Amino acid sequence: MKKRTDNTKNPRPTGTPFTKGGTASDKNSPLLKGVDAERQTGVFTCRPTWQEYFLEVMAAAAKRATCDRGRFACVIARDNVLLSTGYIGAPKGSPHCDDVGHLMKTVVNEDGTQSRHCVRTTHAEANAICQAAKNGISVDGATLYCQMTPCRACAGMIANCGIIRVVAQHNYHGASSAEGCEILKNAGVELVILNDVPPSYKDQ
Repeated sequence: MKKRTDNTKNPRPTGTPFTKGGTASDKNSPLLKGVDAERQTGVFTCRPTWQEYFLEVMAAAAKRATCDRGRFACVIARDNVLLSTGYIGAPKGSPHCDDVGHLMKTVVNEDGTQSRHCVRTTHAEANAICQAAKNGISVDGATLYCQMTPCRACAGMIANCGIIRVVAQHNYHGASSAEGCEILKNAGVELVILNDVPPSYKDQ
């Protein structure tokens, strides 16, 4: 019988920067690209910080998303405890983008610019908040991790349910993002944007 190895005397370092990548809180972190370099190679050299951990959980949840324009997810946590997750997808009983295609709408912004949006889905932030409510879990005082800054509707839900901090991997394009950020600011919700450059995707 193989003897079990005790690693307690030599624990992995906590919050040690990734090689040439920084931690998930850094703008140049590989985590901001969706999958960090260590996970690609299968070699892990350090124990992740709590923020890195929740961003990795979010990346895993995003694999369940059903809209290929943006397979986004969301994680809500408080006191380093995971409370709820959500990912983008059609409402219960409705067809998914992956099955029937997108339901696209063109939005004319106040500055005259136009942006395209798929409205078939419910956003990840809304789904995470709904899951918490459905299961009787309070998110008051929690932190929400998301892949892009919340839209106006999601920002309103975040403000009203008592979430006090939002960590977004990317800034979103269009006026909706600006309105969402303003709602969070007015509600006193701290907003941390790890990468200010919006991601690009087809039919934007």
